[in-house]
Amino acid sequence: MKYFDGVTEEVLSGLEKTQHEFWNISRLTAEFMYNFIKTSKFKSVIEVGTSNGYSGIWLGKAVKETGGHLTTIEFWEKRFSIARENFKKCGVEDYITIVQGSACDVLRDLPEDFKIDFAFVDANKKEYVDYFNLINPHLNIGGYIACDNVLSHQEKIQTFIDAINAHKNYENVVLNLPAGLSLGRKCA
Repeated sequence: MKYFDGVTEEVLSGLEKTQHEFWNISRLTAEFMYNFIKTSKFKSVIEVGTSNGYSGIWLGKAVKETGGHLTTIEFWEKRFSIARENFKKCGVEDYITIVQGSACDVLRDLPEDFKIDFAFVDANKKEYVDYFNLINPHLNIGGYIACDNVLSHQEKIQTFIDAINAHKNYENVVLNLPAGLSLGRKCA
């Protein structure tokens, strides 16, 4: 199914050919999050792990429709530059702020009043639990944290799964999307 204009679909198609090189999410996972953000009318979205911008294009298109904004974090300069160019080509650059740096440092430095409706994590698997702990204070009640690769890299992210499943303020489910997507809702 085609979601976007020809230029965006062409960019996405090109990025899908380099999926394994840049560790991008599957199109099915991207479509799920795009539709989830749109139907939930989420406005404040954060992404940990920009890579070449594939998932960010989908998230950016979703917040463009909800009148929201995406903040995305990438450690590597080369990927940061590629993503910025891809966002521009796809017409979402005005809806996205890209921050270069260590995700833990960037999340730790978020202003206290920075609120998040939806967080997407797809970065260093061993740091998922750290990202969760840093995002939690900013995540609105009723907001979600989605983490990719929870089935494909289960042993690396098990501490995160254990932490979110044990947290009294979260309901978590693992969706059988390619690589596995954890979807945790903050209830209180």
